[in-house]
Amino acid sequence: MKEILRTTDPTLIAFATHLLGGEGIATFPLDVHMSVLDGSMGILPQRLMVAERDHFRAAAILRDNDIPTS
Repeated sequence: MKEILRTTDPTLIAFATHLLGGEGIATFPLDVHMSVLDGSMGILPQRLMVAERDHFRAAAILRDNDIPTS
């Protein structure tokens, strides 16, 4: 697994997951519930992972949609 996106914006994670899923790329979100540790303020970033074989294509899809990649 490789990190494709790191952000504190949960809507960006959802949008990227939807975009990549539409192209047949499986995603795995990490650190989704970490905000509980910081008092639910949302200052800890969430990460979105993809399989290493899909990383290049996933990065291109996100860049085409103006989403910065890791």
